This record gives sequence, structure tokens and C-alpha cells, in this order.
Amino acid sequence: MKALISNDDGVTATGIFSAKKAVEDLCETVIVAPETQQSGIGHALTLYEPLRVNEKCLKDGSIAYGVSGTPTDAVTIGLFQILNEKPDLMISGINTGFNLGQAELTTSGTIGAAIEAASFGIPTIAISQEVTKDHIKFENGAVDVDFSFAEKMLNKLAKIVLKKGLPEGIDLLNVNIPENPVDDEFEVVKLGKRMYTPVMEKRLDPRRQPYYWIGGEPYTSDEKGSDGYELKVSQKSTITPLKIDLTGDLKVLKDFLEI
Repeated sequence: MKALISNDDGVTATGIFSAKKAVEDLCETVIVAPETQQSGIGHALTLYEPLRVNEKCLKDGSIAYGVSGTPTDAVTIGLFQILNEKPDLMISGINTGFNLGQAELTTSGTIGAAIEAASFGIPTIAISQEVTKDHIKFENGAVDVDFSFAEKMLNKLAKIVLKKGLPEGIDLLNVNIPENPVDDEFEVVKLGKRMYTPVMEKRLDPRRQPYYWIGGEPYTSDEKGSDGYELKVSQKSTITPLKIDLTGDLKVLKDFLEI
């Protein structure tokens, strides 16, 4: 069996190496990931410039492939150029920082990579770990984060998915690991509303022309049973089943249009 592993933090990120360690006792692993930090890029695909692939030697001596593009680019190249067969599992992560809620989920490069693999019917796990050191969330490369518990949880989940696949109607699993977990069980939860409350900061450059930084404050109105609440308040490892099909209720629309 074989697993394709990607991320949005970059091919040399600490988390992606931890994802490899988590499942290498279960299957062969192949890492194909962006060469540089791609957080917030979502499901973007590079269409107007060439892509290059460079081999990278990881600290265990194994080879990974760095792609000069987005997470979606990396998965596409991994599936159609580097692998010679459809993998049994795709893992996106382990991301530095959680990926929660409805509003920002599709801006996540971690989820973007996962959606690309899932769209080809590959059982897919997107996994992220909460970090409270804000300054390291968007670092490029290795970070000082202990992913050992996330590795343990990923191994447990990957073992099940490799054995059973995913249930019908579920395309991928979004997993979030708390920084200080209360136990080693998964809490199955729905998506909350938001991950952040947007904050826009306007500044002036040396020529007195305005420019803007988009940021955010953590969303604090999560309800019980949502990913945000159970992760941040209950300190549970959360798992949310996701579907790629965004189709709404056809009958409701037909009635609305009186068709």
C-alpha cells in the first residue's frame, strides 16, 4: 500500500515529516509538496507559468519532491507524474495551526491539497495541529512544535482508513489536534461558523500611499458540538467528515423559481 503526503507549509516543514513518520509502518510513503509556504492559497492551480520539481533529502535520508507551486499543483504532479499508481491514502499535513469552521476552510492550502486528491476518489485525511505561538504559524520549513501526539492520532486513523476506506458520501476527513489534549479519542463534530474574525489594518508606505494587511482574531462564539468549541474549549481531537459536492437542495430552488 502507498500514501501520498502533501501540505501547504512546504516540503521541509516539521509537520509533513511527522506525517510521514506517523504512517510509514502502515504503507510506503511519497512526499510531494510545495517548495515554499503556501498558507491561505486554497485550491489554487498554477496555469500561467511553468512548474519545476526538485528532489529534497529529508533528515532520515529519504527523498521528497518540492514543487514550485501550490499544494494543488503538488498533488496533481504527485498523482500524474511521480506516482505510477493511484495511492491507497492521501494525507495533507500535519499543518502548523488548526483548520476550522465553514468560512475559511476553503482558503486553506491544507484543505485545497486534500480536496484535489479526494476529487479522484482517493481516501483523504487533512490533519492540523493547534499552536498558540502565533509567530510560527506561517514559517517556511522546520518549526519547534511537538507533533508526537498528532502522529499517534494520525496513525490510529490511517490504519482504519487503509483497512476500510471512507464511508459512502464522505470524500475526506478534516482532523484537528489540540495543543494540550485531554485524551486520545476523536470527537466527531460539525463545522463551526468561522476560524477567525477578520481584521483589516490600513497603513501608509513611505510615499504616504495606503496599503493593507489582512489578519484576524480567533473566533470565540463557537457552539458546543462544533469543531472550534470541541478543539479549543474541550481540548478534544476533532474529526469532521467533508463532501466536495456543494450542490444545494434542487427542489427548493425549483419551487422558488416555480419550475
